[in-house]
Amino acid sequence: MNAFSLPRWPTAFGGPVGRGRIKTCPEDFQVEEVLGFEPSGDGEHVFLWVEKWGLNTDQVAERLAAFAGLPRQRVSYAGLKDRHALTRQWFCLHLPGGREPPWPACGGEGFRVLSWTRNRRRLRRGALSGNRFRIRIRRLSAPAGELTAILQRIQRQGMPNYFGAQRFGKAGGNVIRARALLAGEEKIRCRHRRGLYLSAARALIFNQVLALRIEGKTWNRALPGDLFMFARGNAFFSDELDPVIERRVAALEIHPSGPLWGEGERAGGEAGKIEAEAVSRWPQLAEGLERCTQAMRRPLRVPVARLAWRLAAGELVLEFELPAGSYATALIDELIDLEEGD
Repeated sequence: MNAFSLPRWPTAFGGPVGRGRIKTCPEDFQVEEVLGFEPSGDGEHVFLWVEKWGLNTDQVAERLAAFAGLPRQRVSYAGLKDRHALTRQWFCLHLPGGREPPWPACGGEGFRVLSWTRNRRRLRRGALSGNRFRIRIRRLSAPAGELTAILQRIQRQGMPNYFGAQRFGKAGGNVIRARALLAGEEKIRCRHRRGLYLSAARALIFNQVLALRIEGKTWNRALPGDLFMFARGNAFFSDELDPVIERRVAALEIHPSGPLWGEGERAGGEAGKIEAEAVSRWPQLAEGLERCTQAMRRPLRVPVARLAWRLAAGELVLEFELPAGSYATALIDELIDLEEGD
């Protein structure tokens, strides 16, 4: 297969202004899910609040299924969480009839069950409001004043909603497989892996659109032809560009959106021209996606809730909350370059 080099996307606030290191240990990168609803407390489905480290989400799901004596397909979760982090997330096990295994005894190398409850419905992918992060950057070499200035701007303006590098796989491997899949050079029967590769192709085109909007200084303001979204949810809408829309965009109530490419509605006007330019750089991916996926949208900008930071000698500690699907590494990329291997 042909090699692929992921572009270096432009940043919005003049950074990065230094270097640093993340994930020196799992505790340096902490993620906690914010569920999009309150479990009912009764029903056929057990919700487990699990802390994990050194394991990915699927590995923990397999261990929970084995402990409860269930087939793997009866364990679900709302989102994938990084193996190289300390994470807390919900898992759901279908256990009708009131059967309750001894959950305090469940756990071991890499995870533990913190609490449990029941719910009347299964936990489905994407059923999250967002994620809370606490990230420690070590070996920091960056001017404190410049870091603070960027963080203050992110507090006020939000940040570019780039897909993180992990979406594209090691050395862009997911894009390489997507290219082969869409060109008909490779058959992939596994539904999960097929979806992973197609998502990488869509993410690449989205990031290219966002990069062009950042270069044109229009990533956080409305253009003629834009389709608008709220920070959470998948619905989008079009509207005439007038002072009311511009005021709502400036207030971070609504956001211009970019395409998750496929067959379907497109932006028009000036926004549509930028999307067409982005697609012209990846025409084979775009044409292939139009044949097999429906178009969706994603906000170009995302507010960063509860953003706080602490600078000490050689370290920066960040705390913040993002909507589900947004990447903490996109915030870090605005600040510093990561050391090789992070």
